[in-house]
Amino acid sequence: MSASAVLGSMGLIWGLLAGADVIVFDGVYTLASIALSAGSLLASRAASAEPTRQFPYGLSAAVPLAVVVQGAALAATLLYALIGAVQTLIGGGSDTTQVALLAYGAVSGLLCCLVVWLLGRLGVGTDLTVAEVVGWRAGAVLSLVVAVGGGAGLVMERAGLDAAADYVDPVLVLVAVAVVSPMPARLVRDGMFELLEGTPEPEVLTDLHGIVDDVRQEFGLPAPTVRATKLGRRLYVDVVFVVPHGDWDVDAEDEVRRSAVGRLRRMPFDVWANVELTADVELVP
Repeated sequence: MSASAVLGSMGLIWGLLAGADVIVFDGVYTLASIALSAGSLLASRAASAEPTRQFPYGLSAAVPLAVVVQGAALAATLLYALIGAVQTLIGGGSDTTQVALLAYGAVSGLLCCLVVWLLGRLGVGTDLTVAEVVGWRAGAVLSLVVAVGGGAGLVMERAGLDAAADYVDPVLVLVAVAVVSPMPARLVRDGMFELLEGTPEPEVLTDLHGIVDDVRQEFGLPAPTVRATKLGRRLYVDVVFVVPHGDWDVDAEDEVRRSAVGRLRRMPFDVWANVELTADVELVP
């Protein structure tokens, strides 16, 4: 948030002085991301809170919800920039200093890369941290586009193509929107997938099935029905073994549960596991 305040203010002032829409866009988006980062902090606190009477399963869904909001906000910003760029193109371009574009792109890009590096060192690989890194990587890409465009504009001016150089600024905005747009799309897709209780990532499922298979072999159980979903850092697991009638009692079932739950809790998640043995296949959900 501190980095966003510094870089956003710099971009807004720099863009207004240079008359560069793409720099103003970058500054406004960066300042707006402060609110998104604050939302991420609130979501993280909510997700880590203990369950309450109103929310007996906790608020783990706050994390993917915050990711969706970040993606949607970024997408809305890109749409606004797209409309503005098209209007500038129709109006005959903009008189922007190309040196300002080149200098800003270089400085902003270096600062964005620095923040990405710091987040990589300080973060713990959570969904919210990943969302922040995606946002700053998008900023680094945008800065690179601005720097390259500014350099191209300088070449045009020295070649006597001043009229063509006037279109560099709005074209840069269009290119930036095209380059950055997959990032918010991914955030919205991944967040919605979790909110709709989709399956976890393939590597998580691989570890989960490996643990269940170890338990199955330990107790000589048949292949079970395994279901799992992930909300933020919480992993919900449902394992049901269908066993012959009369072979198992509650004490033996508890041994299976203790073994399975103990292994599952070694995973890097807050695991909520339900392990069940039944002799009636119709009871399997």
